[in-house]
Amino acid sequence: MELHGKIIQVIGAVVDVRFDDKVPEINSSVTIKRTDGKILTLEVAQDLGDNTVKCIAMGPTDGLVRNMEAIS
Repeated sequence: MELHGKIIQVIGAVVDVRFDDKVPEINSSVTIKRTDGKILTLEVAQDLGDNTVKCIAMGPTDGLVRNMEAIS
């Protein structure tokens, strides 16, 4: 099942994502489509509560901004 969320914070390689209702499991992947069309993969590291997870980026986070769509 695909889960949709939005970036709420980016600090270096750490990206916080808030999902609509259910959050993905720890160690699962989340993808973000960059403005240049490339896909960035994140790994869910921690459930922060309030439908929010803390993720670690598997590549550079340059260009990521709040409210970009994230899909698990």
